[in-house]
Amino acid sequence: MLTRRIFLALISLAVAMPTATTTQAASTSTSPSPSADLRLRLPAPTGPHQLGVRTLHLIERGRVDPWDGSPDRELMITVFYPALTTRGYRPAPQMTPKAANAFKGFDAWVHGLPAGVDWGATLTHSYVDAPPLPVRRPVVLYSPGGVDPRTLGTGLAEELASHGYTVVTVDHPGETSEVEFPDGRLREIEMPPTTPTDPVLSRLMMTTRLADIRFVLSQLSRLGVPIDPRRVGIYGHSAGGATAAQALYENHQLKAAINLEGYLDYLPLQPGEPNELYPIAQHGIDRPLLLTGTDGYRDARFDSSWSALLAHHGPVRRTEIADANHSVFSDLGAMAPQLQTAGLMSAGDRAKLVGTIDPALSVPLIRHTVRSFFDRTLKR
Repeated sequence: MLTRRIFLALISLAVAMPTATTTQAASTSTSPSPSADLRLRLPAPTGPHQLGVRTLHLIERGRVDPWDGSPDRELMITVFYPALTTRGYRPAPQMTPKAANAFKGFDAWVHGLPAGVDWGATLTHSYVDAPPLPVRRPVVLYSPGGVDPRTLGTGLAEELASHGYTVVTVDHPGETSEVEFPDGRLREIEMPPTTPTDPVLSRLMMTTRLADIRFVLSQLSRLGVPIDPRRVGIYGHSAGGATAAQALYENHQLKAAINLEGYLDYLPLQPGEPNELYPIAQHGIDRPLLLTGTDGYRDARFDSSWSALLAHHGPVRRTEIADANHSVFSDLGAMAPQLQTAGLMSAGDRAKLVGTIDPALSVPLIRHTVRSFFDRTLKR
């Protein structure tokens, strides 16, 4: 029988994924595990800059946390930035040991990831608290998919930072698989299991995410690195992509956004009614927005909600990646093929998770898609 914790993680993943795809992605490989746990690698960033990284604990006093009832809303963010030097500083792990253990316990299971992986052994290409280059940089926020921790967006964040951006990855505690706070507290997923099919709770999830982004935007001066507050963008994956698009609509501080395969509609409040479009899809947007999906995950709901937005003829563009599936936009796009090569994941399970596309193609393609968009909209 599933534990309640795993059950909650499975259910919450469905907020961002159609039921059929969620079921497929949760299948596990029957291949035997090696005697030693596998250490996965993140692809190296391609830009000219060395990278620094710091983690910040933000508290919005007086905003009640909707998932656990706390009187204040606590967030964790990671800041990647071009560094002046990395000499004498240690490379940061992708996940802390405590977070990695929790990820292995249920988020990995949700994604159909196998046992036999040391999730805490993966190192980033960024160095903890390395001094930043004294140049004001454009800022880009990242919102992860449902259940996913912000750490699964490390590779793309490092790529952007290596090309001169300050990148802020944001967790949404209570719906994220695990969040570790500086005092060692580990907060695991708390969303009610009815959230995916409850139109009120699903709206609460999005309302909470958007409030999180507004608060992070208000805290940009606290990042401890030089930034240009006039050049701020946002991108996200799945539920995070939906968050990025709607945040662009609501916050004029944001100048551009990328939605990596997130729906732009709510579940209907009354049975039998059509899904309700997000305000951005209802009214359009006057700032640049990129909608990027995969052929393996595309469905009628995307076509309906994305087409509604495109019909407004604003500065919105849609692209699609062939031979790919939903999680290709996260670090799993580079990691799942490593699992297959090691005999820990079947070809079928890899295809259900990230598609059959070679990471030698998908990683540079996604990086170029995201970076070139922000280069056009934030750097020029």
